[in-house]
Amino acid sequence: MTNRYSALLLAFTTFCPPVVVVGPSLAANDARGEAAPLLAGVARMEITDRAAGPVNDPCYVKAMVLKQAETTVVLITLDAVAIGEIGRIGNDFLAKVRERLEKDLGVSPSNVLINASHCHGIVRADTDQLTVRAVKDAASKLMPVRAGAGAGHEDRISENRRLKLKDGSEVDMRRAYSMPRDEDVASVGPIDPQVGLLRLDREDGTPLAVLYTFACHPIMNPPSKGNSADYPGFASKAIEETLGEGSMAFFVQGCGGDINPVRYKEASRPANAEPLGSMLGLSVLSAARKIQTVPNAELRVSNEVIALPRAADFERRIAAIQADQARLVASLRPTNINFKTFLPMLMQRTLSPDFPSHYSQGYLHDRTLGRDALPQLDADNRVGVDDYLKNIQVMEQLTRLNTNLALLKKHQEQTLAAGKPTLDVEVAGLRIGDFKLVTFPGELTVQIGLNIKKAANDPHAFVAGYTNGYIYYTPTKEQRENTGYAQEDCDSLVSPEWQSMFETKALEVLRKL
Repeated sequence: MTNRYSALLLAFTTFCPPVVVVGPSLAANDARGEAAPLLAGVARMEITDRAAGPVNDPCYVKAMVLKQAETTVVLITLDAVAIGEIGRIGNDFLAKVRERLEKDLGVSPSNVLINASHCHGIVRADTDQLTVRAVKDAASKLMPVRAGAGAGHEDRISENRRLKLKDGSEVDMRRAYSMPRDEDVASVGPIDPQVGLLRLDREDGTPLAVLYTFACHPIMNPPSKGNSADYPGFASKAIEETLGEGSMAFFVQGCGGDINPVRYKEASRPANAEPLGSMLGLSVLSAARKIQTVPNAELRVSNEVIALPRAADFERRIAAIQADQARLVASLRPTNINFKTFLPMLMQRTLSPDFPSHYSQGYLHDRTLGRDALPQLDADNRVGVDDYLKNIQVMEQLTRLNTNLALLKKHQEQTLAAGKPTLDVEVAGLRIGDFKLVTFPGELTVQIGLNIKKAANDPHAFVAGYTNGYIYYTPTKEQRENTGYAQEDCDSLVSPEWQSMFETKALEVLRKL
């Protein structure tokens, strides 16, 4: 055990709480009417593409196989950006993995859930084969387990990346463009500090696995450091090294579509995912140690396809951005200065507003002689500096518009190529004892998860995006109709009506579980 995790170990010295036994009414029954045991096995394979460049920390596929009576469920987590569409994971990945598992292990395709952490690590081209191998390895290690659910809290590592401006529009924080002016910002959006937890123990009480779900983009490890699983990789490493005994940590990405790592846009020091992951790992351990596990926890799974309405307003939104572009370009002002002369003028005005061009002595001397050359120079320079500042602000707005316009055009082409007005997506449900999870393939924004959990009124009901496919961002209706053009609004295939449809279905799934 390294010193780095000594605090984590100290927080977890009493991980195994007293045994709690439940009766058959709380678990599935076998053919004899007795409570059927819950079996579980876990395994992992490294999927880092080490030929793609330097490696900061490894990426993994992790498999959890759960079995109770005739029901078998496979939960897979990937340190990858998405299940299809973007990154190295192909659009055929889900079908190929499910087909192999059905053929080799007899697992129903609908009982296979695959979640991507959304980290930007580069994975191997044969990740599908490595995934199948991990699942088979986990299936060969099935053992009776005790299960328990809980929730932790972590509010130090994430922030909402959307900014509501005083004009009512919203913009977002991305490295692709600059922040708006401070004086234009009215408020920021919420975060979800809840950490959803499932803990599986062996029969002797030693930990086998901890599954934790949290909402935040894993985009804090810069490319200069090399391939990385980002903060979830560090969190899982901290958890596993602390628990020992061959235990495994499974990170499931929640509703983090509009959630960034805290201080994501900070420019005064290098980005670093490790301290964020360590804090999350400690919070997981602190909460998981309080969970009481029980034998024969009920296992349930559901999976259905719903048809969401595709966006039908691309043409209008593209035209609106293009009109804004034309207006902004026309507003650019001619100036007598360039950046080389602008910067010292701005500094001089900031340091000495009353006497920017010379010492006060020079101004006072000229005044005694009736001369006003310096004040006139200052007036002319003030106009030039103000115009140049306005041009910079226009440039920043154009950068945001250009980036999001490209996203709208991309998805307009995809929608036209699809040739149908709806988008079929999987909504899966999983229950393991008191732990309940509903999943979705889009980048759910945080308010959607908060809405569902509040309506469900269940402390152990959680929501995960990025699962069983990838359909880009799925923002709230309000975000989708935003006139400020943020990534979540433009990098999206769905119409605003999708939100109520999914939230209704998610609650239905959770209640049936």
